[in-house]
Amino acid sequence: MTETEHTVFIFSSNDELMDSHRQQVKSIVEEVGYTVTSKSQNADLIISIGGDGAFLQAARKTSFNSNAIYIGISTSNDKYLYVDFNINDLLTFKSAIMAPSFDVRKYPVLEVKINDEMVYYCLNELSIRSSIIKTIKMNIVIDDLYFERFNGDGLIISTPTGSTGYSKSLQGAVIDPKLRAFQLTELASVNNNNFRTIGSPMLFNEDRVLTLKMNKDEKFYPIIGLDNEALSVRNIDQIKAKLSSKSIQTLRLNDNSFFQKLQRNFL
Repeated sequence: MTETEHTVFIFSSNDELMDSHRQQVKSIVEEVGYTVTSKSQNADLIISIGGDGAFLQAARKTSFNSNAIYIGISTSNDKYLYVDFNINDLLTFKSAIMAPSFDVRKYPVLEVKINDEMVYYCLNELSIRSSIIKTIKMNIVIDDLYFERFNGDGLIISTPTGSTGYSKSLQGAVIDPKLRAFQLTELASVNNNNFRTIGSPMLFNEDRVLTLKMNKDEKFYPIIGLDNEALSVRNIDQIKAKLSSKSIQTLRLNDNSFFQKLQRNFL
């Protein structure tokens, strides 16, 4: 048994195979003397079972708990950005959680406010796209400055870790998570005599606020994506995005720096 007591919440999808994996992880956790809880708000260690998608869901379902440490356990041999352990090598996982103290990495989180009312968070990205086969128009305001009128298929606002996903496929920059910044990337923007955008990904400092004002003349509503989850909101006037004071903590290991993960996934 370790000298430090921890309370653990285990997140996974609900099916027979995952139930089996969850029992395996639970046995290891209890073997080292930690308590498993069914209430995530009581946990200081939150374990997701699955890939990066499961990790993102675990963060969302546990309200992006800045006080907890998130640990991902994969069930396949695929390479992931957030997930560091594998269900077929739980001895490595056991050794890591038995450490007398934990060294952590912190990843920035995006705060999204819709209509100045509803607040959501993203670890990867916010995406805004048209719900029909038609371009979507938005006015883009940086802090209090009207910057441009966008017309295109959509916009992606990504965190540093999210910059390796959808944004990267649109030629966005990959951002070091040590930079507290976020990125705006265009999706198939229209540039002509009527519409003109910067036409390039833009990087914003942590104290910037990005406001997207919807075109009220349109007869359709945008599709809002928060990480890997769609948001069902129809009457959207504006969306504000900025870096949150929240962050997601993960274990710092000898081989899991951001650039080591980047190398494994892309090179």
